[in-house]
Amino acid sequence: MTASPRETVPVWLDREGYPFTTRFLALPAGRLHYVDEGRGPAVLFVHGTPTWSYEWRHLIAALTPGWRCVAPDLLGFGLSDRPRDFPYTPETHAAILAEFVARLGLDDVTLVVHDYGGPIGLPLGLDEPTRVRRLVLLNTWMWPLDDDADLARKARLAASGVGRVLYRRCNASLRLLMPHAYGDRRKLTPAIHRQYLAPFATPDARERVLWTLARALLGSSAYYAGLWARRDGLRDRPALVVWGLADPAFRPHHLARWTTVLGPQARIVRLPSAGHWPHEEEPATVRDELRQFLGTP
Repeated sequence: MTASPRETVPVWLDREGYPFTTRFLALPAGRLHYVDEGRGPAVLFVHGTPTWSYEWRHLIAALTPGWRCVAPDLLGFGLSDRPRDFPYTPETHAAILAEFVARLGLDDVTLVVHDYGGPIGLPLGLDEPTRVRRLVLLNTWMWPLDDDADLARKARLAASGVGRVLYRRCNASLRLLMPHAYGDRRKLTPAIHRQYLAPFATPDARERVLWTLARALLGSSAYYAGLWARRDGLRDRPALVVWGLADPAFRPHHLARWTTVLGPQARIVRLPSAGHWPHEEEPATVRDELRQFLGTP
């Protein structure tokens, strides 16, 4: 396994809030940065867009006394490489994640996904069910969005030429959409916001990585349909769903879909004041729910 810790980190990195050892795994597509902290049963965290493993810092710090917490940065995000020839679609991100998990030999994991982490990470539970013991879902999805009028309208705008300009020149994903998706915008402090803005300082990075995933909201519908057709593969697995009800993108009716998939044994936690990032907005609540769900190793 070609993996190594590196001490050199960018000057903008918040080492107080994110004190973890920076590790890198060399894959054919590019070098993947990841956190691997603690000992015990593995918990695998998969972020969405436009964030990176920094979004899991509170949960990693809380769990490492008894759990092995692994949190990669998807290619193009955070501290990972941003190869020019990588497609940056959810399908290709999912393939890289599967390769990463295999290379680290992760097994019997608790899979924690948020946002695009759903269609990128949940294939692990469908393709290799013995690798994924439990599921934790936070404001995510795994189905085509075409039949959701509100989301489809927003996705068409994001994928348009106007959307491309907004992403490339105005950094719309981070400067407009991210603050709007918080239940309480004051919780997205300038210091926290800088950790998400820094990896996407250039127009090219924003277009190649972030706008590509914006286009994929509808452009990868066939991929999502394939995942949704296999949804019964997730049924009856121990599951925790934590949902920010003030999320302007993924609403209560999206949560209702998960309740029909996961079965009555799933624990559903609704946070009325939290938006799209419940683990950023109410980290103590999410931490306590996750600890209770995981139990004693």
